[in-house]
Amino acid sequence: MIIEKINSPADMKELTLEELTALATEVRKGVLNRVMLHGGHVGPNLGFTEATVALHYVFDAPTDKIVYDVSHQSYPHKILTGRKDGFFDKSKMDAISGYSSPLESPEYDNFEIGHTSTSVALAAGLVKGRDILGGTENVIAVIGDGSLSGGEAFEGLDILGELGTNAIVVVNDNEMSIAENHGGLYKHLRELRESNGKSPQNYFRALGLDYIYLDEGNNVARLVETFQRVKGIDHPIVVHIHTEKGHGFQPAIDDKERWHWNFPFNEDGSPRNPHQRGEYMPAMLGQWLREEMKSNPKLVCLSAGVPVILGFDAETRKKVGAQHFDVGIAEEAAVAMASAMAKRGAHAVFTTHATFMQRTYDQLCQDLAVNGNPAVINVTGASVFGMNDFTHICFFDIPMLSHIPNLVYLAPTNYEEMIAMERWAIYQNRHSVAIRVPEYGAYHATEPVDTDYSELNKYKVMHQGNTVAIIAAGDFYAKGENVAKALQAEGIDATLINPRYLSGIDEELLDSLTPNHQLVVTIEDGSLDGGFGERVARFYGPSAMRTLCFGVKKQLYDRYDVNELLRENRLLDEQIVEDIKNIIAQ
Repeated sequence: MIIEKINSPADMKELTLEELTALATEVRKGVLNRVMLHGGHVGPNLGFTEATVALHYVFDAPTDKIVYDVSHQSYPHKILTGRKDGFFDKSKMDAISGYSSPLESPEYDNFEIGHTSTSVALAAGLVKGRDILGGTENVIAVIGDGSLSGGEAFEGLDILGELGTNAIVVVNDNEMSIAENHGGLYKHLRELRESNGKSPQNYFRALGLDYIYLDEGNNVARLVETFQRVKGIDHPIVVHIHTEKGHGFQPAIDDKERWHWNFPFNEDGSPRNPHQRGEYMPAMLGQWLREEMKSNPKLVCLSAGVPVILGFDAETRKKVGAQHFDVGIAEEAAVAMASAMAKRGAHAVFTTHATFMQRTYDQLCQDLAVNGNPAVINVTGASVFGMNDFTHICFFDIPMLSHIPNLVYLAPTNYEEMIAMERWAIYQNRHSVAIRVPEYGAYHATEPVDTDYSELNKYKVMHQGNTVAIIAAGDFYAKGENVAKALQAEGIDATLINPRYLSGIDEELLDSLTPNHQLVVTIEDGSLDGGFGERVARFYGPSAMRTLCFGVKKQLYDRYDVNELLRENRLLDEQIVEDIKNIIAQ
């Protein structure tokens, strides 16, 4: 195999075009081997395999700098830059991140990148730094999978047009985002494809960039020829290549949306180990929303490139029609649209993962909360049980959202409470509301839940005890129940409280605990720093009440084991019980 001799891009330089084409086939086998055994981004990497081989053949990395947007297309790059064992050797796969990472390869991976639309702006920074220092290297930004619709991508292109020096933007146009592309920009890309790049209307030229088009984006020879034309260029240029998402693996070609990312699978595409972690609450919420749409034509669900979070697959999107709208990869616009739709009288619900919600902070503050429009923001994946890659940690949402004035942040503990909060949030007209949607679990209410949450920041006492009060938020309420039961077995009758509101405190209830409680314990599925517990502890600061806050320490975690994370942060049930007993024994 040719790949056995390739330990760095320098080893490719003497290969013939026929050997490069064969190498691309071998690289694709490595990508497939990893995603079949380990899971990961399937379609984007398969579609960009030939382009990666051509890039590394023509350019001279690591001297020339290549920046991969989102890193959805970075697997072939990793294989060619000394990390092939992580794709062909199962025992070494865990050592390789699914995203570009300087911790893995400081030579070849220029940035930690896991969020979208960033590569062009990062490349612009490398260009400016190079020009200031008198360098001569090529700077190449790779962008695709719908990432051009993100605002930062426009800003980066606009800046490159102003800088005016060597910069190469490879637009990997596979006609898809995660789902289908949305927005006028992608209609324009189609026009460029259909005119073979000759349309007189050209978005990239309008921004001051040169432009060439290659329709055969999975043809190594044509790619090499195209990249050789732009190597060493003295001005910014867009190389627009038309690729096939999932190229070389028929299931990924036939169903591009499903195969954007996948759990481990067999050669025929069937699941290797069916993913079973209980009921997936976002999908259950989506099912309820679709039923609600039938009787409420004003209800519109917004998504930003990931409609499947709520189970809005392609067939479902067709059925609900205009009551679902995908803005593409443009979360900021989604928040602004939801606010304005609510202002107009529609019932707007925007849903995305907590890690992507980080991009919307200013819009949540300014476009939504300052205006007080009654839109609903569903925050999914917000849990230690959510995504666990370095760039996709989802448990910093409470510090971010709960401190925004005029935004109500609710934390349901079970399915019934989630639906009750969602229904209230949709039909009330006084507050901007965010809801922290639980992740997995078959946890259902054992008694009726409240339906009206308009009296803000009123916690609910689920069991009245003494000595110790446990305030357990959201999907960690079940952990609070377990701790209370364990303490009961030790002769400690703990009070158990469901706070429901993450954005405020119930001063009256907290005051009522002081006569017959020694310790107030908070438990939250999120960051301790700036979290819910700190607010409670601050309230008790001047008093004699002791507080004990359980959550996750603030740091960057990469591909963690959930049980180890819980153990290291003293979040296992038995650890919480032990810490409580130690304090009240003092």
